[in-house]
Amino acid sequence: MNTIAPTQPVLKPDAPVNYPDVATWSCRTQDCTVYVIPNSHLIDLGVWKSAFTGCKDYRYFEIVEESLYDQFDQKYFVIRNEKTGELAVQPFFFVDQDLAAGLPARIRHALASIRKVWPRFMNLRMMMIGCAEGDGQLHREEPWAVNALHDAVLQYARKEKAAMIILKAFPAVYRPTLGVFSSNGYCRVPSMPGGRMAIDFKSFDEYMQLKLSRIFRKNLRRKFRKSGQAPPMTMEVLNDVTPCIDEVYGLYLQTYNRSEFKFEKLTKDFLCSVGRRIPERTRFFIWRQEGRIIAFALCMVHAGTIYDLNVGMDYSIALDLHLYFVTFRDIIQWAAENGMKHYQTGPLNYDPKLHLKLDLDPLDLYARHTSGWINPVFNIALKYLQPARHDPFIPQFRNAADLY
Repeated sequence: MNTIAPTQPVLKPDAPVNYPDVATWSCRTQDCTVYVIPNSHLIDLGVWKSAFTGCKDYRYFEIVEESLYDQFDQKYFVIRNEKTGELAVQPFFFVDQDLAAGLPARIRHALASIRKVWPRFMNLRMMMIGCAEGDGQLHREEPWAVNALHDAVLQYARKEKAAMIILKAFPAVYRPTLGVFSSNGYCRVPSMPGGRMAIDFKSFDEYMQLKLSRIFRKNLRRKFRKSGQAPPMTMEVLNDVTPCIDEVYGLYLQTYNRSEFKFEKLTKDFLCSVGRRIPERTRFFIWRQEGRIIAFALCMVHAGTIYDLNVGMDYSIALDLHLYFVTFRDIIQWAAENGMKHYQTGPLNYDPKLHLKLDLDPLDLYARHTSGWINPVFNIALKYLQPARHDPFIPQFRNAADLY
């Protein structure tokens, strides 16, 4: 396992690294050499800082590695183009995953009897390419880097006795680049999509008038009147949540434990580190009632977009006070007032997102079984196992076809 201690970021070397000296495995493929590097601190600083430059930049990947180190065996492919000397970095990790987790409850119940005899039925060791907490990113999209990655992952997954390879939650914009995977043994299926919306209005009230149906506007106003009859709620926006982390983390756990889909479990260290180490992008929205925190949302802002990443609520009052809609209203109002042009949020809760007129934000999984003879059957089965197929609300979105 990754042994980096939490809360202690390590320094990366300024000078170029001799990767053969620090790699735990390597292979030669076409004109590239691919190295497996066990920790990001063994990647030289210049390469590492250039690897991820979007909203979730290299600092975010460091935080994930250091604060979730006991949940994922995080490693890195470093790909060297032997002709040009260029380098590409690609994170990956190993995890045991239950393939039935996203299936309807009736199917999961039917599988329970099989698992009494075969406990690990549909539970496989997987090698996942991408970020353990968030969407997948590629450092380099040039064919030399993507082709070398394609050739190396199968070799390494078989060495590590992983049953499956998953390219996890890559945005649809990568489809042309990742075509080498989908045309060479990998099945591309929808991951559970996020939601997105253009902020082309000046206030939440204008949003309701422009975007929402008359019936749903009336429904929302009724919810807000009811929540307004309770003791007043206040909202504040923080960069660093450390002073109130115990209250915030308790609300996160309430929401996490209610979710049907569980993958990574965030830690207190993760939530504190995001604010401390990426303060210019991190925004914690905190709602209080009579001085007590009753809800929070972790958001990040970058290049005119606000990303609504994680939430936590006090479920002893959340449903009565319609906190889901209250928090959405306040975030959208803040975003409009602060010049944001787009809103993006994560998967799940598709019923309210449909009525709030969000579009789906397609994310793709690329998957294959490491066994050559099982893989064709697995690819057929995966089209029926993928969770997005079974959600009743997803097909109702106006851009549902974009998932495929």
